[in-house]
Amino acid sequence: MAKRLVSSSMLLFLTLCGVASVVHAHGERNQEPFLRMRTAHFYDVSWSTPQVAVNDEVIVEGKFRLFEDWPANLPEPEITFLGNGTPGPVFVRTESWLNGQPAIQSVPLKLNRDYAFKTVLKGRIPGQHHVHPMVNVEGAGPLMGPGAWVEITGRASDFKLPIKTLDGTEIENLETWGVPTVISWHAIWVVMAALWLTWWVRRPLLIPRHAAINDGNARLLINRSDLAVGAVFIVATVALVAGGFLWAEETYPRTIPLQGGRAVVKPLPKTDAPVEFVVERATYDVPGRSMQIRASVTNGGARPIRFGEFATSGLRFVNRSVPEAVAGVAPNYPKELVPPAGMVLSDDAPLAPGETRTLQFDMTDSAWETERLTSLLNDPDNRVGGLLFCFDDQGKRIIANVSGSIVPIFKDLVADTTMNH
Repeated sequence: MAKRLVSSSMLLFLTLCGVASVVHAHGERNQEPFLRMRTAHFYDVSWSTPQVAVNDEVIVEGKFRLFEDWPANLPEPEITFLGNGTPGPVFVRTESWLNGQPAIQSVPLKLNRDYAFKTVLKGRIPGQHHVHPMVNVEGAGPLMGPGAWVEITGRASDFKLPIKTLDGTEIENLETWGVPTVISWHAIWVVMAALWLTWWVRRPLLIPRHAAINDGNARLLINRSDLAVGAVFIVATVALVAGGFLWAEETYPRTIPLQGGRAVVKPLPKTDAPVEFVVERATYDVPGRSMQIRASVTNGGARPIRFGEFATSGLRFVNRSVPEAVAGVAPNYPKELVPPAGMVLSDDAPLAPGETRTLQFDMTDSAWETERLTSLLNDPDNRVGGLLFCFDDQGKRIIANVSGSIVPIFKDLVADTTMNH
């Protein structure tokens, strides 16, 4: 029986190890669709390289728009912080920029405005890591952008983070700087705690003390020696705290407090999109894995336009008949985020200036399921959101917001049922 139990345990362990070796987690897929569709839409995102060595850098940059149809149940982005989404501290972020300004502090951002970001990440721990741009919003949490695999080669033990302080002090490795001091102070307080506990645990603890308290003899539990030892520990504690403060002031005369202020970053210049997009009906075909949006589109500009891409939640549905849209997808952009079927229109002819036309936009792909976006059908408001990239006859890009209610349909299942009957 024991051998059988050991064999079963080993088999279960080996099975779990085998599964773990092929699973790649995508944390952004666990976010609710309304967070991914109606908060921050990232676009023009690029990663400078798919592979870096330990201590080398990868640059992640692009733009994002805080969606006009911001969810009512989330606080508006009054306090935000530019970050990066990685599986733990596998990179060190050495630079953060927002619209060309340092983004080392929190900033308030505006809805329906665009911002350009740039982060510089230094390789720290070897492995294959999924790297996302990210905007943290107080009360809403992290809003993830699209992710790409970046490989870090080399040895983790070779990692160094040298810096030069404002007073000229050169630190060879910020990761290990000051660690001996931290260990020393922890050791001092551990010794103090051990001595204090030893003094009390040398005598019977629970049952005799409980009996003394029940008999009204609580005063007998503490004698003059206990009071003397307590006084010594109080004096020693105050002396250590005061001495540590004076030592730190002498050793580090120049310090900078943690930055709790907020910076002000102006959004990118706003260009009124001459495209009016009104959703008349949006549906998601559950068995067909297809989103269809019927909309009335008006070209308010002076030049004819075509519709090149619908972007939402990191997915890019590209109209293959628009060369500018196809050229906008970099060769190294994550393939799983660019569905091959792309976006199909009911009428792909250019929309003339001043013309209004009702169009059907079809975006069909299993990515709706793999990205877990179909759970939007369970949301209380059932709304879809995204960006529509339009191009005029001179190649100029215009970005319009797409937002509207969406309902599920099961037409394939209905057809199958009818055939069976």
